[in-house]
Amino acid sequence: MEFRPCIDIHNGKVKQIVGGTLDDSGAKENFVSERSSAYFAKYYQELGIRGGHIIMLNKVGTPEYEASKSAAMEALEAYPGGMQVGGGIQAENAGAFIEAGASHVIVTSYVFSDGMINYEHLRRLVEAVGREHIVLDLSCRKKEDKYYIVTDRWQRFTETVLSAQVLRELAYYCDEYLVHAVDVEGKAAGPDAALFDIFQTYLKEATDNCPIRPITYAGGIHSYDDIRALKEVSDGRVNITVGSALDLFGGTLNSQAILTICEA
Repeated sequence: MEFRPCIDIHNGKVKQIVGGTLDDSGAKENFVSERSSAYFAKYYQELGIRGGHIIMLNKVGTPEYEASKSAAMEALEAYPGGMQVGGGIQAENAGAFIEAGASHVIVTSYVFSDGMINYEHLRRLVEAVGREHIVLDLSCRKKEDKYYIVTDRWQRFTETVLSAQVLRELAYYCDEYLVHAVDVEGKAAGPDAALFDIFQTYLKEATDNCPIRPITYAGGIHSYDDIRALKEVSDGRVNITVGSALDLFGGTLNSQAILTICEA
């Protein structure tokens, strides 16, 4: 298990929000930092943590998005090759973020346009930056006992149910997966452990003809016991993100302590 930290940026500021509340009018905020995005990127670099994600939370085409993009670029410059970036990524602009220092681009809405998997867009992404630089964000919300992938800042349900089969099908177009459990994101009330049943099925049913991609889970982790439990249930094969519960963002969990648990 690896600890994959985050830098969530909204209106140009590093924030922690309640994920399901994000829309055009704003979001419920857990924490707003006066420190720059570059500060957090350098902090993760000093700890030797790679593969964290920078997420630009504003709507593309707005002045607020441009402010968040500027902050994201500062973080990428501070830790070149060490972090991933997402928010408004398409085949046409993905290369610019890689050139700016992102190890990967994180994509959701562009791939799940009109509620369905758009394989033409997937192919364009691969042509633009290569599969090895793509993370597919399969963040989801529960509806009728199933987990549906959501887009447009987690507000729009697609017709795609997250499943082991979907993970297998998309593995040919990406290097990693990122899954936010949106219903518990930012609430520090515990992770959605049921998602790990899907992850385990995917990991166990892999064959030589089905490439396995790393999965990073985010949402609700608020204690060291949560991390230990998720490590046990996934046999250490699923990475984790801690946001609002991290002491950097006003919580109580320490990054070094998390690293120790993950690496044990």
